[in-house]
Amino acid sequence: MDGLILVDKPQNFTSHDIVLKIRNILNIKKVGHYGTLDPLATGLLLLALGKATRFFPFYSTTDKVYEGLIRLGFSTDTYDSAGKPTSSEEKNYPQKDNLLKSMKKFEGEILQLPPPYSAKKYKGKPLYALVREKKEFELRPSKVFIHFFQLIKYNPPLLEFKAKCSSGTYIRSLAHDLGEGLGCRAHLSELTRTDVGNFNIKESRSIGEIKGLADAGKIDEFLIPFESLLPEFPKIILKERGSALVKNGNLVSPENIQKIILDESSSADISPEREEVFRMFSLEGKFLALAKKMPEKSCFHPFLVIDSKEADK
Repeated sequence: MDGLILVDKPQNFTSHDIVLKIRNILNIKKVGHYGTLDPLATGLLLLALGKATRFFPFYSTTDKVYEGLIRLGFSTDTYDSAGKPTSSEEKNYPQKDNLLKSMKKFEGEILQLPPPYSAKKYKGKPLYALVREKKEFELRPSKVFIHFFQLIKYNPPLLEFKAKCSSGTYIRSLAHDLGEGLGCRAHLSELTRTDVGNFNIKESRSIGEIKGLADAGKIDEFLIPFESLLPEFPKIILKERGSALVKNGNLVSPENIQKIILDESSSADISPEREEVFRMFSLEGKFLALAKKMPEKSCFHPFLVIDSKEADK
C-alpha cells in the first residue's frame, strides 16, 4: 500500500500516536508523517505509506498555514497552555493598533529560537529531554519565513490569528515572542494546522472515519494514490528501454523517452531548457523515479529511484 493519507489529528495525541493507529488500522508497517504537530495542536497531518515515505524531502519542507488563539498576560515554560506560568499576570493589554504593528514586525524572514520544551535537538538529544534532566544547553536561532501573521479577532486577553510560515517555524515561539515584544507576555492557547503545501484540512479524515472506511474496504476514499503524488513536477513517459535504465539508476537520453507532459493539458519534447524535478513513469503508468535534466549532456539523471530492488526490501 503506497500513497498519502490526510488525517485530522485530535488534541492530546502525538504525531507518532497517529502513525501507530494507522499502522494498526491498515495492518502495515511502513508509515511515517510529514511535519510534526504538538499534542496540544489539532489539524492536518500528512501520513506517508510505503514508497511515499521516500518523498519526505518534498512534503516535509512545504509551507504551513495555522489558525489559533494566543493568550496575553503571562508566559509559560512550554510557551503554550500545557506549561507552568513563568511570569505574574499582566492585565495591561495592548491597544489593537499596537498589536497589529507588533504582529507585522514578525512577517518576512526572521531569526527564531525554538521553545525549550521541543523536539529540536542539541548535540543529538531533544531539548525537552535536556530540560527534564536539568542539563544546560544553548538555544540557537534558525531562519524562518513568516508569509503573514494576521489578526482575526481581538478580545483581550485572547487574540485569534492566522499565520502562514515556512517549515521549521514554531508557532509557540511566535506567540511567546509576540508577548515579549508587547511587554505583556503571552503563550499559545490553541492551534490548528489548516494547510500543508497544497493540501487543506477540508480534505482530511478523522481516525474514526479512516477506520470505518478501511473496515468497509473503501480505502480508495481516503488514500491518495502514489502515482498521483507531486503533480507539480512535469511527467516523463519512458519507453521500455528507458524504464530499464532508470531502474538501475542510469542516465536516460531523449531516444528512450516517449513524451514529456508539462501539465494535464499539454505536452512537449525535451527541447526546452528545464532544470526542475521531473517524474518518470513507465508506459504502463508506474511511477519509477524522480529525475533532473542535465543540459550539458542532453539527458536526465534519476536521483531518486522508486522501483529499485533496494527500495522494495
